[in-house]
Amino acid sequence: MNGKLACSVIGLVLALVPPAVAAELIGQARVVDGDTIEIHSQRIRLHGIDAPESSQTCLRAGRPERCGQIAANALADRIGRQTVRCEQHDVDRYRRIVAVCWAGATDLNGWMVEQGLAIAYRRYSLDYVAAEERARSARRGIWGTTFDDPAEYRRQHPR
Repeated sequence: MNGKLACSVIGLVLALVPPAVAAELIGQARVVDGDTIEIHSQRIRLHGIDAPESSQTCLRAGRPERCGQIAANALADRIGRQTVRCEQHDVDRYRRIVAVCWAGATDLNGWMVEQGLAIAYRRYSLDYVAAEERARSARRGIWGTTFDDPAEYRRQHPR
């Protein structure tokens, strides 16, 4: 293959390969639910975690508790008015950016799991499994309740 043809082929191949996902979003965040925020009108799904759905309840000592709402409120309180920085890892089927997000030095994804407000979403990542195990051992958040796995809850309660 001559030099010009080889360069053309390489150029064509590179044009067809999608760019690496590494965008960063920075700004004031609005909490949508316990694992989704919005910055500059862009929905961002927190990578590697799954929080109870907004309508989901858990049972604590036999009494229902709005664990989905508790998770969202805790995330909103943790962020407060801080600027949030998110590093994109992927885009999901709903066209949301999937990212790890920080408020200051705090990894919000890990913080949610560590507090027992979300579980490690093993289907997509093992990044937060150790944090989940610590929360479970300490019976923090949902680990002190009886709850349905958020993915199972979504299957049983389609929108």
